[in-house]
Amino acid sequence: MPMNPRLLRPLATRGLDADARTYIAAVEAADGETLEQGVKTAINDFIVGCKSDGIWDAIKASCILAGARTLAGALVPLKGGGPTNVNNNFTESDYNRETGLVGDGSTTSLNTNRDNNADPQNDNHNALYITAANTNDPAVYMGSDGSASAGFNQLTIASGAGAGTLVSASRNGALVSDVVAGGGNQLGFHGSSRSSSSEYVVRVLGANTTHFRASVSPTSSDVHVFARGPTPAVFNDARIAFYSIGESLDLAALDTRVSALITAIGNAL
Repeated sequence: MPMNPRLLRPLATRGLDADARTYIAAVEAADGETLEQGVKTAINDFIVGCKSDGIWDAIKASCILAGARTLAGALVPLKGGGPTNVNNNFTESDYNRETGLVGDGSTTSLNTNRDNNADPQNDNHNALYITAANTNDPAVYMGSDGSASAGFNQLTIASGAGAGTLVSASRNGALVSDVVAGGGNQLGFHGSSRSSSSEYVVRVLGANTTHFRASVSPTSSDVHVFARGPTPAVFNDARIAFYSIGESLDLAALDTRVSALITAIGNAL
């Protein structure tokens, strides 16, 4: 009788979600070493939880920038295409398995290789998880390419110029952004999601705020993490452990899942 294929898998990966197995295998191949069982469980629980919440399919480009043993492993995409380490300026010393990848505020960024117009005008989200605050305000955590006239504020999460404010935009057009007082340099989950032509939602400090801004047709430009770039580039020196880009979703659900993921990875190391 032929052997059951499930029994041919390593014992440590049996029972894991199929997408979790694929991602873990890719990370371990990049690392050249297996991950701890607790890290694997954290990843699996995150993916299974996102599927249960109905938000998994909306995530189109994402990286868990923590848990992997090496920078190469951390840059393996959870979903979508992998990010480019722009000019190879991130090095192994910038990466921490528990807390993620840190910027230098001047030269380091990731090009997600996700086009700003890949997701519909009124159906998009962008989100990240910050483990160490930016110190060089104003600075951009996540933003699209282009000059002001091309609409670089169409997809932006940034720390503002005063009082730790959070600056956000979602398909708003050039030089139109909204401010959330007190949120810019806070740790944890930051995100925005638009599912309407007339408004979008921002989540920071565990709470949602709604901003009534009409959407515009998105420009074609790559989305960067740790910066908006390249014309003009605006960098940050925060430490980031996760990012996600895609269609609109429940930010509170994603917040819960990502926060649990980063906590569980830290507990496993």
